[in-house]
Amino acid sequence: MSISPRATRSLRGTLRRPVAALLLALLSMSGSVGAAELRVQLSGAGSPRELADAVVSLFPVRAAPQGPAATAVMEQRASSFVPRVLPVRVGTQVSFPNRDRIRHQAYSFSKAKPFELPLYAGSDAAPVVFDQPGIVVVGCNIHDSMIGYVIVLDTPYFARAGEDGVVALNAPEGAYRVEVWHPRVKGAAVQKMVSLQAGRPQQLAVALEMPVIAEQDGGPQRLRALRDKLRRMPRKP
Repeated sequence: MSISPRATRSLRGTLRRPVAALLLALLSMSGSVGAAELRVQLSGAGSPRELADAVVSLFPVRAAPQGPAATAVMEQRASSFVPRVLPVRVGTQVSFPNRDRIRHQAYSFSKAKPFELPLYAGSDAAPVVFDQPGIVVVGCNIHDSMIGYVIVLDTPYFARAGEDGVVALNAPEGAYRVEVWHPRVKGAAVQKMVSLQAGRPQQLAVALEMPVIAEQDGGPQRLRALRDKLRRMPRKP
């Protein structure tokens, strides 16, 4: 028995439709496979607003993929650094525009990134590239009450908490070290281990022990010592 060319084309079309449907289904699933969610609830601050200074980050057991160069901004406004805590990834270029009518002189002696931006107003100062992981304490040589923190992280998975103390992070499934940092928590960041699975949101509660860092006359004693050191340094002509 012979089959006509028309019947042959019809049969091929019938066979292709299920295959095409299967391929489309697989493609639609490929974008979400491996996506996992972690919701962190923080507690223990002296006041709810202080929770917004906490930074939660995920460090994969396996090396994280390299990311493109990024930019960020820490403004100087009303004689304060805004935001007070700025988490960034290694390699990020940060600008420090002065929105005040008075001049500021931002600087840091932190090991991760020492720098100095001489007295300026507006956006004249060159941006700073934070190329090493670590905590960078930023001050103003003119206004002792100005203190900011740039948290430089070697991972793309991080976020700053809201005033409700909640942080939601999305990352590929796998094992991670969770770190929670806050400027008023003594010592190293709080660490926990989690294993994330795609399609199964996970909850994690972290209690922060505060207050622990004594502040007086506008800032921690260590930062005041750094200011004094900067003031004694010879100025460029």
